[in-house]
Amino acid sequence: MGDPKKQRKTYETPGHPWKSERIDEESKLQKEYGLKNKKEIWRMNSILKSLKDQAKKLISRTGEQAEKEELLFRKRLEKMGLIGEGMKMENVLDLGLKDILERRLQTQVFRRGLAKSITQARQFITHGHITISSRKVSIPSYILMQGEEALILFRQTSALSDAEHPERKHGEKKEEAPAAKAEEEPKEEVDKDVSPAKE
Repeated sequence: MGDPKKQRKTYETPGHPWKSERIDEESKLQKEYGLKNKKEIWRMNSILKSLKDQAKKLISRTGEQAEKEELLFRKRLEKMGLIGEGMKMENVLDLGLKDILERRLQTQVFRRGLAKSITQARQFITHGHITISSRKVSIPSYILMQGEEALILFRQTSALSDAEHPERKHGEKKEEAPAAKAEEEPKEEVDKDVSPAKE
């Protein structure tokens, strides 16, 4: 048994560190889902791999004990929102990395329109502005259970709980800028017409 104080890795690193295709794909995912670093991708990938390995073992097994374990495993995946009711175990093998990334709290905060961008969603979570069923959650990689999406709200004591907060007004600054310029342009033309008359 190792030292309990020593933290162990919760993910597996890629077998080959310099494959350009994998690096490009990870960079796209990192940008799309606003991830801090590629370790978060590897962590989610390890979760997916563990689920697929367990599914493969259950598919190959037979007997009463295997059926019980399969039922519990299926309920677990349904609770995580990764498969629907009545889906076969073979469907677990079709799950991709994006299926796991879509279940992260950071992704769902952005998908539900509580943040203007995926990176802002991460900021709101880490700063303690987001709650799930009145429970503050400050971990962007938190995997949501089925039904928890509708329970994501701003913390009541947070300034962001006010719908009129500037950070919650989508695109208002961009719309006001052209209007302001349109008002300024006629004034300049009037000044040019008036100046020769004064002279």
